[in-house]
Amino acid sequence: MPRICEFFGIVIRMYYNDHAPPHFHAEYAEREAVYEIESLETPRGRLPRRAHALVVEWTTLHRAELRDNWIKAREGMVLERIEPLD
Repeated sequence: MPRICEFFGIVIRMYYNDHAPPHFHAEYAEREAVYEIESLETPRGRLPRRAHALVVEWTTLHRAELRDNWIKAREGMVLERIEPLD
């Protein structure tokens, strides 16, 4: 599963040919959560409050790039790296 971004100890990944709805995986320490790109719902897993807030902020800034990467992942193309939070 390709890493598309890393910031403040959080790793963002996206699987190839993953199931709908469009989503990504966020890992922090030993925790993982799945975030839906459009709604920011977390159907599986949970991150600590601060890490969750950072993922929500990052997603809001990069939603269009996440959508593009989702399409690329579904087509088996190379995913683009996305800028981290500063």
